[in-house]
Amino acid sequence: MDDLYAVADFCLIPMGTGEPSVAEYIAECQRVLEKSGLQYKVPPIEGPWRAVSQAIHDCHAAVHAKGAPRIATDIRIGTRVDRALAPGTGNEGKVRRVEEILAKDGEGV
Repeated sequence: MDDLYAVADFCLIPMGTGEPSVAEYIAECQRVLEKSGLQYKVPPIEGPWRAVSQAIHDCHAAVHAKGAPRIATDIRIGTRVDRALAPGTGNEGKVRRVEEILAKDGEGV
């Protein structure tokens, strides 16, 4: 089987920076995601499992290199094998379906 296609929603939290804002660290992670070639909206990122995992790893490495001594990251990854997903559409269909249901609710009122 080829690499699983993954949609990863992750929250990276730099800790121990001594700074009141972590915006610079998050911007560094954004730069890594831009270079990864993966489809993403903050969040999630989408692509082959290994590439998604590598991008999250690279964000950690870049934020540590920027000076954050600790990072806590929560990751939720979904995969599916029952149908192919076009790159960048992992959550798009889900969002569209919810919007369709809500639109029907409006029609009945």
